[in-house]
Amino acid sequence: MIERYPREEIKKIWGEKNKYQIWLNIEIAAAQAMEKLKIIPKGVSSKTRRKAKINVSRIHKIENKVHHDVIAFLTSITEKVGNEGKFLHKGMTSSDILDTCFNIQLIQASKIINKDIDEILKVLKNKSLKYKNTICIGRSHGIHAEPTTFGLKLASFYEEFKRNKKRLKNAINEISTCAISGAVGTYANVDPRVESYVAKKFNLRVEPISTQIIPRDRHAYYFSILGIIAGSVERVATEIRNLQKTELQEVEEFFDKKQKGSSAMPHKKNPILSENLTGLSRMVRSYVAPSLENISLWHERDISHSSVERNIGPDSTITLDFALDRLKNILKNMNVYPKKMLKNLNISNGLIFSQRVMLELTKHGFSREKAYKIAQKNAQNSHKKNISFYDSLINDSLINKKISNKDLIKMFDLNYHIKRINVIYKRVFK
Repeated sequence: MIERYPREEIKKIWGEKNKYQIWLNIEIAAAQAMEKLKIIPKGVSSKTRRKAKINVSRIHKIENKVHHDVIAFLTSITEKVGNEGKFLHKGMTSSDILDTCFNIQLIQASKIINKDIDEILKVLKNKSLKYKNTICIGRSHGIHAEPTTFGLKLASFYEEFKRNKKRLKNAINEISTCAISGAVGTYANVDPRVESYVAKKFNLRVEPISTQIIPRDRHAYYFSILGIIAGSVERVATEIRNLQKTELQEVEEFFDKKQKGSSAMPHKKNPILSENLTGLSRMVRSYVAPSLENISLWHERDISHSSVERNIGPDSTITLDFALDRLKNILKNMNVYPKKMLKNLNISNGLIFSQRVMLELTKHGFSREKAYKIAQKNAQNSHKKNISFYDSLINDSLINKKISNKDLIKMFDLNYHIKRINVIYKRVFK
């Protein structure tokens, strides 16, 4: 991970000092359990807690010789603890420490991501309520469809991030397990009660059955959820990017007075933050595929997943944390232009009311097929001659025979399209 993106709080979680401290805490907890079970002498855990110090450089020095990170760690701890250090890690395998620690780190990172989502939800709710009745054009396939409101757009994002909050909760639950089960998961050399004690100590569940490792389908699920959340980030970012186009200019990222938009063209205000989010979202999603491939390992374990997780664990959570924080600030400070929204809505000369016209025609005796043809013919006429849809309809003899001018005018009422907006808002913001 390059230094451009990590925020300090989540960066510390993936730092070596925190990792080794978790390892030490697991070893101490396991020792406490073994002491209670009279597997090792009393006092090992307390002395380890008093004497053990995390010395990252010393661990690295030892690892350069032994080429094994956990052994290097245990050696460095024993150097400080003394003779009692020989009782640490009794009956355990490296993965007992590594996997339990990895899950703890993911949980720690997820708590930050959860706070990020809460902040986005707060901003989206405030902005959605503010622009609840700000009418704008809805677009399908990039083409004017029917009127909606900018508030409804934001409410849609809000509901999606509510789902993301639930998904993250489920993902955290999925990886909240602990394995202290020995070389191939049989507990041959370690009492299962040690695992139960450690799990309870760290507010984890006992992994029902492990091999040498915790099954990686759990982690594949977790990283998939991060990918979905990243997709939601990109959805919002893409909408902002599109609405900031010169042709639209309905929404605009906040632009600081001293900010430069282009090195060559001084007039430009580019949606660079939203574009950045699009790229970061792609990166988070790219980590999903290798996490899925980690599910299938040789027999009880190989280490092909290890190098993957050393990268995707920190990088995915750090990137997503940064992206969510940036999205929050974009939403909080964005410029919204209701007048431009209304202006853009009107450029299609009223064609956006074609469905309303068609449905009203069916109420006046026309079949749906006939009503569709009449509405479509006049829509095409409006587009071809660049006249209002209303003017085309009022000059249509078939319509004149059955619909009064007064009734025709009613069909072009913008408020008709937002008359049930409160129903939606009650569902979303209940």
